[in-house]
Amino acid sequence: MNSRLAFAILSSACWSAFQHGYNTGVLNAPQAVIAEWLQKDVLSGTNLTLRATDDPKVMTALSIAVAIYCVGGMIGGIITGIVADRLGRQGGLLWNNLLVFAAAVLEGTSKVANSAEMLILGRLLIGINSGLNAGLAPLYLAEISPVSLRGSIGTVYQLVITITILLSQVLGLESVLGTPTGWPYLLALTAIPAVIQVVTLPMCPESPKYLLLNKGQELHAQRALNWLRGDVAVHGEIEEMHQEAEKNKISRKVTLRELFANRQLRQPLIIAMVMMIAQQFSGINAVIFFSTEIFTRVQLGQTQSQYATLGMGAMNVVMTIISLLLVEIAGRKTLLLIGFGGMFLCSVGLCVAYLYSMLPWVSYVCIALVILFVVMFAVGPGSIPWFLVTELFNQSSRPAATSVAVTVNWTANFIIGLSFLQLSAILGANVFIIFAILQLVFIFFIYCHVPETKNKTVEEITAMFRQQI
Repeated sequence: MNSRLAFAILSSACWSAFQHGYNTGVLNAPQAVIAEWLQKDVLSGTNLTLRATDDPKVMTALSIAVAIYCVGGMIGGIITGIVADRLGRQGGLLWNNLLVFAAAVLEGTSKVANSAEMLILGRLLIGINSGLNAGLAPLYLAEISPVSLRGSIGTVYQLVITITILLSQVLGLESVLGTPTGWPYLLALTAIPAVIQVVTLPMCPESPKYLLLNKGQELHAQRALNWLRGDVAVHGEIEEMHQEAEKNKISRKVTLRELFANRQLRQPLIIAMVMMIAQQFSGINAVIFFSTEIFTRVQLGQTQSQYATLGMGAMNVVMTIISLLLVEIAGRKTLLLIGFGGMFLCSVGLCVAYLYSMLPWVSYVCIALVILFVVMFAVGPGSIPWFLVTELFNQSSRPAATSVAVTVNWTANFIIGLSFLQLSAILGANVFIIFAILQLVFIFFIYCHVPETKNKTVEEITAMFRQQI
């Protein structure tokens, strides 16, 4: 690690992950305030005798505003491979900020215009931005990282997501911007990190691997690598990239169709897809999107629920930092098994706690279980899937594989965001039984099929799959 590499990580991953995390959590705390605005000023035919968050028409509009973000993420995921190949990793991240500026204007002015459509369109655009960021930033990080630091640097993206989810929840408090007049500013704040990235990222080089393997610009690639490594000799890395380039000449760039048709690529693709599904179907975004609602249902007041959500976000940050340190020591597979195992126990505990929610002390048990659930997620399932996909594929197949994996992740995210409140209303406590069953399935899959990629080069990892065929 050196100052230039750290600057590249900050300029690329941090401001990109800011959009992903901040916009995932930003509607959580001010949900009731936005619901009142929708009920009284925007939607016709609402039932003013009901609490805004109990009005079916209001909750449908609010659910769409939450879920459309994930639809945008799917669109961004689908086009990740094309953007990564045509504009580059760094170039794609830069141009992606245009979507942020458009979204900030739409969301920030939606209240003045009394337009739910502007709010929803803004959420769609920022979702497309986040979907692209989720593919491009880990791709850039993987290609600028030394092998020995690849896991830790790859975890940075998820770490910033957790920090900015917490930031969005702090700023969304009633005492800050979670007010009838403040929430448009809360949503428009996403323009600030975009401005910072537009200023700082051009100072960093394009991915050396992209320059050499995709563009054939050897001199530019060597200069980029020299800039990133500082005083460290880069001859060994350049030689490895040359060897990969020779293999790519034979295998050529992989299309989406070939990705599914080629047996050698299908196995790591299935692993990448299942890990992305596991990350979302573990139930984490049900907790992040609607934690305030969960705490309210177990007899906590609105303000208490918001502060309990902050405690959850703070633990998410702390444990992601710890996982950043552990990932190169314990390994990817071990942390995934520990994380999903802990989440399974928490899900079962929440089911039991919900059954006794009328008892006064049970609300504190629920807070503890939700926070522990988030802790276990942060140990491994939160960060590892994002960079695992970049470790499983070589340069020729990595953009297409990343595109598929990110699209799958956002599709799963969309399903959870759209269905959790309805499932919770129908099933009550039993909704977490569904997550517990899924977590058991994922534990079994990881144990049987996910390889350990710690300290292995791309060639060593792809050789593992060739041997298994």
